[in-house]
Amino acid sequence: MPIKKTTFNRKIARAFTLVELLLYIGLVGIIMLSVSIFYFETLQARVKNQTVSEVEMQGTLAMEKITQTIRNADVINSPAVGLSAASISLATITPTTNPTLFDLSSGILRITEGANPAVNLTTDKVAVSALNFQNLSSASTPGVVKITFTITYINNAGRNEYDFSKTFTGAASLR
Repeated sequence: MPIKKTTFNRKIARAFTLVELLLYIGLVGIIMLSVSIFYFETLQARVKNQTVSEVEMQGTLAMEKITQTIRNADVINSPAVGLSAASISLATITPTTNPTLFDLSSGILRITEGANPAVNLTTDKVAVSALNFQNLSSASTPGVVKITFTITYINNAGRNEYDFSKTFTGAASLR
């Protein structure tokens, strides 16, 4: 009979107790919860970075196009010296692009060159607002314009990660 007891005790020693099993399940649960929270936070940060990048890219490209066009223009038709306006009209040397006009239409920044149809400078992912051209020219200068506009990412999902807006300011002078 003593042999049977030793065999029975060995079998019990190899198995997990209920406390050990609950402890392992709890540890695995905590690890899985931590990993899923980290994964969720990483996804939110990625979406926010994409939103910021889109606004930055669209604003930078629009500002570069506006300043380059102003530098290459001959005359600022409007706004008049000392005034501000939501659009700018520039006279150019090339007849096909004369006049060149920058304006807003339904939150999209556009350029119209001569008789050509308007071309969008921004996409429908962002909305442009507060477009302002201030003519800072004086009699002795060729022409200086201060440009200001705000770009806001369009947040159709209503999520905080998509909330981003930036105001761009620049200046350009005629050559």
